[in-house]
Amino acid sequence: MNKKKQPNIVNSISELHNFIGLSKPQHPLISLINLDEISSSKSEFVVSIILNFYSISLKRKVKGKLKYGQNYYDFDEGVLAMMAPGQMLSSSGSDNYEVSGWWLVFNPDFVRNYALGKIINQYGFFSYSVHEALHLSDKEDKMLEGIMKNIEQEYHTSIDNYSQDVMVSHIELLLNYSNRFYNRQFITRKSVNNDLLSKLENILTEYFKEENIVKLGLPTVKYIADKLSVSPNYLSDMLTSHTGQSTQQHIHNKLIDKAKEKLSTTNLTVSEIAYELGFEHPQSFSKLFKSKTKMTPLEFKQSFN
Repeated sequence: MNKKKQPNIVNSISELHNFIGLSKPQHPLISLINLDEISSSKSEFVVSIILNFYSISLKRKVKGKLKYGQNYYDFDEGVLAMMAPGQMLSSSGSDNYEVSGWWLVFNPDFVRNYALGKIINQYGFFSYSVHEALHLSDKEDKMLEGIMKNIEQEYHTSIDNYSQDVMVSHIELLLNYSNRFYNRQFITRKSVNNDLLSKLENILTEYFKEENIVKLGLPTVKYIADKLSVSPNYLSDMLTSHTGQSTQQHIHNKLIDKAKEKLSTTNLTVSEIAYELGFEHPQSFSKLFKSKTKMTPLEFKQSFN
């Protein structure tokens, strides 16, 4: 039996440079790599790697396919792809992988003592899957490339007391523009996202059938996202952009609709309804119901008597 090859774990910027055949980085915690320098078909890239630092890549003219988790994605048009520490990226062993563009990598410690370090986990796109990467217009591409070049200029300038401040500022600017551009993509891909909304509604309707909810408990965001073949963060961000509500809020809305139906049409007690809706404790159900309707379940039930 063939033994499955383990992914290469890359813990530092220096290890990454060594792994892809580049000279030592100019800064131990950050590097901006010109992808043209590593675009030849190097054997090292026909493997899986786990990067234990942040990765932001602005890619164009890609040949070959990258794999994220179990899915391959072809970046024919060029995109902005981001990864948080601990995520796995790989290429297909049968592909001659070539790409041009920029690859910014930085250790969490590089931004830890800045305001960005406290909020970087709030940028949900670091947890998106590769097939949810940001497709840029020409104008957006040039804008982000300009920021990359500013970082490159600072990176190759003699390091002084202000170098890190300037580079962190540019990184934060790049992330804020990415937020804006992702919101644009949610709008321009309206037909695709409307299809997701329709599928979400069908999944929730099926899930909230009595035999499922009692057996499985309340649905999680991850469960819904897996059913839709998207990442949890992407799904919530897309829903928030289109409806003003996250995935969790959509789940709660469906739950409250089901609760209202049972409260108004059955003789079940509040505790019995709570159990049928997947709650272990009736108090948790009552608290959620009141937060959504400004009434307790009992008050709602009595209004129909």
